[in-house]
Amino acid sequence: MGHLKIKNGELAAGDRKILENLHGHLREQVHTFVGYPCTGEFDFTPLLPFMEFPINNVGDPFVDSTYRIHTRQIEREVLAWFAELTHFPPDQYWGYVTNGGTEGNLYGLFLARERFPAGVAYYSEDTHYSVYKNLRVLNMRHIMVKSQPSGEIDYEDLLETLRIHRDVPPIIFANIGTTMTEGVDNVGKIQEILRKLAIAEFHIHCDAALAGMTLPFQEGIPPYDFRAGIDSISISGHKFIGSPIPCGIVLAKKHYVDRIARSIEYVGTLDTTLTGSRNGITPLFLWYAIKRAGVDGFRRQVGQCLKNAQYAVEQFRKIGLEAWRNPWAITVVIPRPPAAVLKKWQIAVYGERAHVIIMPSVKIQQIDELVADIAVARQEQAKTAAKLTAPRKNHSGIKSQPKPKPKQRSKP
Repeated sequence: MGHLKIKNGELAAGDRKILENLHGHLREQVHTFVGYPCTGEFDFTPLLPFMEFPINNVGDPFVDSTYRIHTRQIEREVLAWFAELTHFPPDQYWGYVTNGGTEGNLYGLFLARERFPAGVAYYSEDTHYSVYKNLRVLNMRHIMVKSQPSGEIDYEDLLETLRIHRDVPPIIFANIGTTMTEGVDNVGKIQEILRKLAIAEFHIHCDAALAGMTLPFQEGIPPYDFRAGIDSISISGHKFIGSPIPCGIVLAKKHYVDRIARSIEYVGTLDTTLTGSRNGITPLFLWYAIKRAGVDGFRRQVGQCLKNAQYAVEQFRKIGLEAWRNPWAITVVIPRPPAAVLKKWQIAVYGERAHVIIMPSVKIQQIDELVADIAVARQEQAKTAAKLTAPRKNHSGIKSQPKPKPKQRSKP
């Protein structure tokens, strides 16, 4: 787009038009945004006055800094709320508001590597693509483990792989909701495997990007939080809660973080996070959303999303699709839709599989419209396939018969 032209402190008419067109395009695209785990249902306009300040939460959120234009107190309240949600003892956790799930996972793996420099990381083949990148950045040894069809880790393969390398501390990367199917690795079963192999030293990090905000509000969920003995966890903020800026939180046992902290005189605080300067606006977004909804509000939202997800499964099945979802999941897995559907709807695909994620912003009307579009596209595909396989007719209108094969001459 190039540099914007400024006239007397205002944008030129052409540049204003660019922004107007972009705004209209984004509003239009939100309607078909059904395949990615980000809700579009939020309103932070009351916080606009805070955009006039250079807010920076540089350094440790629990330590004051000489940089005083910050939202650290707000950030600490957000972290305390998530710590309670994940059953972490108030005096034993540490964390910060991140730029998103990838940074949270990177931090969890970083702590694990600092604890066990020679450790080996284990993750399933359904793990988010960024984790492999994180492992390369940290130069960590790692082994990929098989997944079950549901996306959940294959516990037998994990057991046998750990058995081979049981002399090295394992760093378990558990998925609490995989990317394509929202499969949940059972931390309780993982702990049983570690006990069976008499492995006493290990680190379990949980990637709960989406499900970290849906599982706590359901009954009978598999163990995944600090009650299950995990060491660190990452949860996204822009996914279920919603935010115009990607963000998330990472929580870990405090004494692991204490050993890596360094005092930085320049900003008068501790260097315990991955980045120096940190976003001070996103903690404000999360705080505002949490205060408005509360536990009861999120419980109602999750319940409605689960109902709508089951409705979507039933509607997809009515048109002949093999739709399904994992227990506790708001992700509906379907076969890859026709190209015409993917051109209109923003749906994540992987091979012959696709999914729709029923976030708070995805309504029944959108589900019905998508189902109808897929039904029409499949009918068109069937018509095209029928034309291609139908017998051709000659000019007289009589169906052409296949030419007889020439007779083979017998060998002398």
